[in-house]
Amino acid sequence: MFTKILVANRGEIAIRVMRAAKELGVKTVAVYSDADKDAPHVQYADEAFPIGPAAAQLSYLHIPNIINAAVQTGAQAIHPGYGFLSENHHFAAVCKTWGLVFIGPPSTAIEQMGIKAQARQMMQNAGVPVVPGTEGTVSDLDEARQIAESIGYPILVKASFGGGGRGIRIVEGSDELAEAIERASREAKSAFGQGDVYLEKYLRKPRHIEIQVIADQFGNVVALGERESSLQRRRQKILEEAPSVAVTPELRRDMSDAAVRAAKAVGYTSAGTLEFLLDEAGRFYFMEMNTRIQVEHACTEMVTGFDIVKEQIRVAAGLPLSIAQEDVQMNGWSMECRINAEDPSKQFRPSPGTITVWREPGGPGVRVDSGAAPGYVVQSFYDSLLAKLVTWGRTREEAMERMRRALDEFRIEGVKTTLELHQQLLLNPEFIKGEIHTNFLAERIEGA
Repeated sequence: MFTKILVANRGEIAIRVMRAAKELGVKTVAVYSDADKDAPHVQYADEAFPIGPAAAQLSYLHIPNIINAAVQTGAQAIHPGYGFLSENHHFAAVCKTWGLVFIGPPSTAIEQMGIKAQARQMMQNAGVPVVPGTEGTVSDLDEARQIAESIGYPILVKASFGGGGRGIRIVEGSDELAEAIERASREAKSAFGQGDVYLEKYLRKPRHIEIQVIADQFGNVVALGERESSLQRRRQKILEEAPSVAVTPELRRDMSDAAVRAAKAVGYTSAGTLEFLLDEAGRFYFMEMNTRIQVEHACTEMVTGFDIVKEQIRVAAGLPLSIAQEDVQMNGWSMECRINAEDPSKQFRPSPGTITVWREPGGPGVRVDSGAAPGYVVQSFYDSLLAKLVTWGRTREEAMERMRRALDEFRIEGVKTTLELHQQLLLNPEFIKGEIHTNFLAERIEGA
């Protein structure tokens, strides 16, 4: 086991990783930008190291500064959390060059699964169902038109690189195709440095179901069940739950088997998530793989009792998985609400400022992963996530009841938040019945 690791992130995920490390007896190093010098994650760590100005490109995304911090502090490994450099295959490779262990998958797996069109082809070869679409990227408009006609409208134009909902356009007819390709390509090139796009059949009201996997360096891959992540705003997840009301034991087995095949096909190690679309007929299709820890991993931890982050660290240290597939049991129900510093009355724009009141909920079945506190300054430079509010219950109804109570107890003042949006969702009759899909929020919540 390592004696010291550096956490190349900030906010709640940095603290979450540090907590796992502490339980393993591992010392932690926090890194911080000038804007974060007094942040909670800096105070929680055993030691901290400055990595540059407030702008992420000059600090949390600046690979030389992070490597220097690890070398200077004597850290043996780097945990990237999620976001920032977590899915940057070049960063993973640089870590190895400097003799540092990257707590995540091999750089080759990150690169292969990060190229969406290539990942689709690999999944097809591994026998994993994929949404009908192109076998590779689109080279010209005439080819795109022919493929779109063969697939049938509506279709999606999707960036081959990147994620987070960027570089995606819905095309209802042939007259929209040229502009959609041009815009998706331009957006992708701006965000990810690559403008390649591919085409995929658009499913109007699918569910977003993901399978959590964990793999070690000895060829063992375990699937930890599914999460329902259909409640999204502009393709950003808002509320997740585990398990899903739409997944039967048979479907869970089939999706889990497909996820394990997918992970093995790319020589995967560490924690990862296979994201699938589930149509109204119960057919599932591979969408993409997130080669990192997910924001919503806590839902899976609550229903399996399995600490995914601790297992990431153990696997990176060369230890085998501490759990086998037959040990995985889904116990009860869990929900997670992402509490963001956003103003719903202004189309969910970020709401920077100083938090004057921060009072977290508690009680039976309530977990709060946060990186904020009274006096904490919400910066405009970074993601607006303040906390993940997670509840567990013996049934979905009990998990919802506890979430309603916890949302009511949560007090945040000084910035606008999405607390009220979640309270509204938890009272929605369709959500209560589990009748949701990926377009649910856009159709029912103004500005979403």
